[in-house]
Amino acid sequence: MEVKAAPASGTRDPSLRWLRSKPAGALRLAFRLPIYLYRLHLGWLLGHRFLLLVHRGRKTGLVHQTMLEVVLYDPTIQESVVVSVWGEDADWYRNLQKCPAIEIRTGRESYAPLQQFLSPEEANAALASYERRHPWAARILGRLLGYPLGGPEVTRRAFAESVRLVAFRPA
Repeated sequence: MEVKAAPASGTRDPSLRWLRSKPAGALRLAFRLPIYLYRLHLGWLLGHRFLLLVHRGRKTGLVHQTMLEVVLYDPTIQESVVVSVWGEDADWYRNLQKCPAIEIRTGRESYAPLQQFLSPEEANAALASYERRHPWAARILGRLLGYPLGGPEVTRRAFAESVRLVAFRPA
């Protein structure tokens, strides 16, 4: 298996263009399966590694549910930080910019959240923490997105600038 070097000057690997499109078919179904765990009141099985974001559509006003991986969880303040790997193009991220999140469900908790969009510096710190705690997952995520994490600091900074992170905690 060939491992590609980090993209030059903070740009994504052009062979990974397929990742910029929204998931469809079986991949979309796989991403949505955890939502059904929450609907069956089994979301606690996922612990604080994932969360269910309930948000309102910016155009239609309809309520949507999106599963997101938590890159950083602080149990002292119950804060969860999630990443939008599609950057500002993700529908859920654009919806949050227009209307704040309605509800967060994570582990056995459910609450109306306060949300904060993280700066690139805060995103870099959160991703560095994720890299230390989950090195295997960070390498896979980084390779899939064209930014091999676990390498030089400059590579992680480029990745942190290309994605968007949002923190949620109880209001």
